[in-house]
Amino acid sequence: MADASTIAVDSLTEGEARRELARLAMEIAYHDQHYYADDAPLLSDAAYDALRLRNAEIESRFPALVRADSPSKRVGVSLKQSKFEKVTHTRPMLSLDNAFAAVDVHEFDARIRRFLGVADDGVLAYTAEPKIDGLSLALRYEHGILVQAATRGDGAVGENVTANARTIDNIPHHLSGTGWPEVLEVRGEVYMGKADFLALNERQQEKGDKVFANPRNAAAGSLRQLDQSITAARPLRFFAYAWGEVSEVPSETQMGMIELFKYWGFDVNPLMVLCPNADSVLLHYKKIEEQRGVLDYDIDGVVYKVDRLDYQKRLGTVARAPRWAIAHKFPAEKASTVLLGIDIQVGRTGALTPVAKLQPVTVGGVVVSNATLHNRDEINRLDVRIGDTVIVQRAGDVIPQVVSVVQEKRPVDAEPFEFPDRCPACGSHAAAEGSDVVVRCSGGLICPAQCVERLRHFVSRNAFDIEGLGQKQIEQFYERGWVKEPADIFKIATRNESEGNALQKWEGWGELSVSNLLKAVEDRRSIAFHRFIFGLGIPGIGQETAKLFARHFQTVDAFVSYLEKAQALLDGLNKKIDATAVSALNYCLLTFGHLKDFEIALTPGDLLVDVNAYPRLIAARAGRMRAGTLKAENVKITHLETVEVLLHEKDFSFPQQIAFELFCHNQELTDLDGIGVDAIVNIEDFFFEQQNRSAFYALLDELNIEPAEKQADDSPVSGKTIVFTGSLVELTRAEAKSGAEALGAKVAGSVSAKTDIVVAGPGAGSKLKKAESLGLKVMTEEEWLAFIRE
Repeated sequence: MADASTIAVDSLTEGEARRELARLAMEIAYHDQHYYADDAPLLSDAAYDALRLRNAEIESRFPALVRADSPSKRVGVSLKQSKFEKVTHTRPMLSLDNAFAAVDVHEFDARIRRFLGVADDGVLAYTAEPKIDGLSLALRYEHGILVQAATRGDGAVGENVTANARTIDNIPHHLSGTGWPEVLEVRGEVYMGKADFLALNERQQEKGDKVFANPRNAAAGSLRQLDQSITAARPLRFFAYAWGEVSEVPSETQMGMIELFKYWGFDVNPLMVLCPNADSVLLHYKKIEEQRGVLDYDIDGVVYKVDRLDYQKRLGTVARAPRWAIAHKFPAEKASTVLLGIDIQVGRTGALTPVAKLQPVTVGGVVVSNATLHNRDEINRLDVRIGDTVIVQRAGDVIPQVVSVVQEKRPVDAEPFEFPDRCPACGSHAAAEGSDVVVRCSGGLICPAQCVERLRHFVSRNAFDIEGLGQKQIEQFYERGWVKEPADIFKIATRNESEGNALQKWEGWGELSVSNLLKAVEDRRSIAFHRFIFGLGIPGIGQETAKLFARHFQTVDAFVSYLEKAQALLDGLNKKIDATAVSALNYCLLTFGHLKDFEIALTPGDLLVDVNAYPRLIAARAGRMRAGTLKAENVKITHLETVEVLLHEKDFSFPQQIAFELFCHNQELTDLDGIGVDAIVNIEDFFFEQQNRSAFYALLDELNIEPAEKQADDSPVSGKTIVFTGSLVELTRAEAKSGAEALGAKVAGSVSAKTDIVVAGPGAGSKLKKAESLGLKVMTEEEWLAFIRE
């Protein structure tokens, strides 16, 4: 017998429909309990909505089979086992019917017009506002004083959470302004911002307490605490959007009531607007959907309400929802599916990234069969296993990711995944370095996966930007043996000529495409210094760090001279000690020069460092070593008259004078603002590898590397830290940043006590508020331009 849930509704028999309605009633009730009562949903919103939609479609076709316990007749769950005092709502707190497409919204509009007798071209305005993914709350005020707060519960009876609601900062204890009714019940949503949620989970994890799955669960769990001090410690917020019992309604429209709420001291959603018709609300839906990813709170749709209150009264309610409102849900961004396998991909820096191979599923309107698992630690944290049912999340254009495992559906024979300790591309040893969570291949340029990826990075837009050399072409040149390292790209013309113009005969190539490629390669023989550094593809050396290195050294000759001297010093150490300890020593010395809190006394032939202040930090940083051969727990550092590293129960004493010289040499870079220890070690380690050094010199022979543009040191902003926020009118963000840097300023992305000037354009938000709270200098774009012109 076929499973009734797989049969189209139009094909169901009466018996099949009856059985499926019984199953749906039980299943939805089960998930309602986990969602509303336990704050621990087991299904994604999309999967839950699909169950309710199926139930509604069957009831519509078989109205005589509607059950007394039908999900269409109830809101939330019974509170029989609630730990809070019960509150009976004077007006039920209803749910909303859902729309999933534009056609559903137009049908909603048409139904209302028919009911009210409003012509198709007649005026019928709606309010449109984001549907906050939080916990519904009703606040009762008498004579302007908050006397009671209650959750929605099952719609008729809720939980008394008055003491907890009083701890929420933006819920007024006494109404502001004038003209509020004698009795006023304000309804809205308690929520937690995304940034606050992440910070809360970090604190929870540090204390070993429960980590919440999402902001909605965190908000619900925080509000429904018997200990109100816990609620007070949680960063909850409240948006007002509706009302229950009111002794006298002081407005004739929905929008008018919301404006009064704001006047009386409530936060209302700034994205709520009044729309003249259904087409207009759909345009606003698109606008909100586009902003969804950058909002600091979760939303799962847009709610439309008939604006005129007399119309709302005439329309009334049906079952569990009002006729005059509907929730237009966004396409699902989460879905459940089965993990079929885990593939390991090797990136251009040697990072081994696990990729989940999934049973295809639609997430956010896109069919997903692969999702990232980030790294080895994430696999362990999720305890994800092949065969598991997993929840997949996708937001905008972000790569889909596995966010959780449905433990109840785990196969009995599922085994923990063993992360490889060998590179799947070249077989070289693979391990995490020190405290790094990323496992990397140690094969370097001998690893085919890294080689191709490094070449792709080399020709990418922000590096050498060679037009005509995309992924497909790079792979083609690599597979045919023409390009194995960056310098080979500049020998393509010679190679092609020596082989009788063989390139023109390859599939996908012709005279014109070859000519264009060779010209593009030739044009890049002259390259900006920072693009050259970035193009090397060294881990941790991004565009901004590459610019900092370029500005400091100014010329490539000075850069090479620095690296060669460091190499010579380390070669001197290699003659005295086991080579495996050299990187650890170099890292220790860099760290001491980088951390300003250490008491450092240096004289020729003497190195005294007070290491007692931060022993754990030193041990962790000293533990960095390629391929994991040196672990933090195996390292002990003492500083008397020599530097000693205990490695696998062996003592290595470093010659004091060489160690001192290396320390002083490294200080040239550790004193630079914006360049961290990891970046210095990574760039030196790259150069210290013989195969990388050979490729580096070969590339230099092919290029003319332009000196870096010297920054001004006498401008009014030289040496100052600038932050741009909000919308800029006369300049693009890139122009503003580039102009400030040319004047010798450092442009930062966040505001701190070290910020000197904040340039705030229209729409500036949290960064501007922080700048004002810190008493920093704030300028408009116009003031900034006038200031730097002076």
